[in-house]
Amino acid sequence: MADFRLYSYQQEVVRRALLGENIIIWLPTGAGKTRAAVYVAKRHLETTAKAKVVVLVNKIHLVDQHYTKEFQPHLDRSYRVVPISGDSEERDFFGQVVKDSDVVICTAQILYNAMINTDKAKHVELSDITLLIIDECHHTKKQAVYNQIMSCYVEKKLNGERALPQVLGLTASLGTGGEKILERAVEYVLQICANLDSDIVSTKNYLPDLEERVPKPVKTFDIVDERPEDPFGDHLKWMMQRIHDFMDLPNNITLRECGTQEYEADVVILERHGVKEDNRVWAQCALHLRKYNDALLINDTLRMLDAYRSLKDFYRSKVDTEIDGTDFFLMGLYRENRAELKHHAGDSRYENPKMSKLESVLLNQFRPDGESRGILFSKTRKSTHCLCDWVSTSSTLQQAGIKAAILTGAGNGIDTMTHVKQKDTIRSFRQGDLNLLISTSVAEEGLDIPECNLVVRYGLLTNEIAQKQASGRARARDSQYSVIAQKGGREERREHINEYLDELTGDAIAVIQAMRPPEFRSKVRVFV
Repeated sequence: MADFRLYSYQQEVVRRALLGENIIIWLPTGAGKTRAAVYVAKRHLETTAKAKVVVLVNKIHLVDQHYTKEFQPHLDRSYRVVPISGDSEERDFFGQVVKDSDVVICTAQILYNAMINTDKAKHVELSDITLLIIDECHHTKKQAVYNQIMSCYVEKKLNGERALPQVLGLTASLGTGGEKILERAVEYVLQICANLDSDIVSTKNYLPDLEERVPKPVKTFDIVDERPEDPFGDHLKWMMQRIHDFMDLPNNITLRECGTQEYEADVVILERHGVKEDNRVWAQCALHLRKYNDALLINDTLRMLDAYRSLKDFYRSKVDTEIDGTDFFLMGLYRENRAELKHHAGDSRYENPKMSKLESVLLNQFRPDGESRGILFSKTRKSTHCLCDWVSTSSTLQQAGIKAAILTGAGNGIDTMTHVKQKDTIRSFRQGDLNLLISTSVAEEGLDIPECNLVVRYGLLTNEIAQKQASGRARARDSQYSVIAQKGGREERREHINEYLDELTGDAIAVIQAMRPPEFRSKVRVFV
C-alpha cells in the first residue's frame, strides 16, 4: 500500500482521532484538513474489524471532488471507495452500497434519507458505520441535515447504544453564532461540540509550521469617500417619491429609507398586503418600487449604467401590459424620465467611486506578463454578471491581462451554472486560461480552487465565517485580501465586527481546550 505523510501540524491534530476519539479538526482553509481525514480513514480501515467509513459533505460537487482528489488516490485498491450524489443511480439502493463498500462519500441528505427509509435496500443504521467524517461541520446546528443526523446519534447514545461510529468533524471556521461576548461565544461552540459529540483539536505545538504552509494574506481596507453628488440616484428617489404620493398610504404604513435592504423588506410586505386586500394600486406600485430600489442598490455597488439597464429591462418586459390607471401612471412615469436617467447614467463625472477603487486594486496585482490569480467576491448573481461585463469591456483591465469568468452556484435554475460549467470554469482557472473568478459566496468554502494572490470582497455584508473562508483563498506568498467599501459604511463596519468575532472564536475555542476532560464533559452535557 502506498503510504503518505502528513505535515507536523496535521500529525498533531489527528493523534486523538487515531485513538478512536470523536474530534473536530479546526484548521484554516488550505491547511489540508481533508488529507488528514483520509489519513485517519486509512488507519481506521487497517485496524478496525468490519470497518465502514462514510464521508458526509454539504454540497453535491464536493462528492466527486473528495473522491477524485483525496480518498481514491490515497487509499489502497483493495478498498472500495464509492461516491454517491443526487445524480448517482446507487442512491436508490444506498443501504446495499454501504454494505458492499469500504468508504462511501455522499451528501448528508442521502444518508439521512436512508436512515429514515424503511425499504431494506435503501435503509442504513448508524451502527452500520464505524467512522463518520463530517466535512464543513460548523453547519451542524439547528435544523441543518448534519444536525438531524447527529441528533439521531446523540439520542441513540443517551439510550445506551454502543455500536455507534467514531465521529470526525472538519472545519476552518466555527464562528460564534453572532454572539459578541466571550462567555456566550464559548456556549455557542460548546453547543456545536455537543451536537457533534466531539472535542475540538487544533495545532498548538506546530503553529510556525502551519503558518509557513498556509501564510496569511496582507489585509487592506480600500476605502472610498461617498459620492459628492449622485444625480442618477437622486432622480430615482424623486421618481419613487412620486409613486409614494400616488399610493396615498395611510399613516400606519411606513416605508424606510430608499436604497436599503430594509426598504426592500417593507415594499415586499406592502405588495403582499395589497394582494391580500385586493388593492391593486398598492400591489403594483410596490412591485415597481422594488425594481427602483434594486436600481439604487446596484447604483451603490456597480456602474450607473448597470442600474439603468436593470430598470430598462424590467420596463421592456412590461410593454403592452397596461390594464388600468395604475399601470398607465407607472409606465408613463418611467417613459417620461427614461431619457434623463440615461443621460445621468452616462455622465462619468458621477460614477461610483468604488468601481475606480476596484480597478486600481486589480491593476496593482495583475500584469500582462504576470501569473497572478484572484477571486472577486460579490453578493448576487446579477452583480457578478455586471462586474464581468465591466472587466471584459474595460480596455485598461484587458491590457493588464485580466481574463475573467463568472462562478456561481450550480443548479437547475434559470440563472444558475450547471455542475459541468462550474467544473470547467475552475479547471480553466487552474490551468491559467482564466486568472480572475468573479464569484458569489459559492467559492468561499469547499470548492477545490487553486491558491490566489488576490481576494477582493466587494459590496458584501456577511458573517465572520464567510469572511474567514473568503480570506483563506488568498494563500499564495505575499497575497492580498482587499475589502472595498465606502468610508463609514455598513460594509466597513461589518468587516471590523467580523475581525472581532473571528478573534473571539479563537478565544472561545482556547477556553474550551483549556478545560480538563471532566469539566468539558460536564459543560457539554448541558447542551445535549
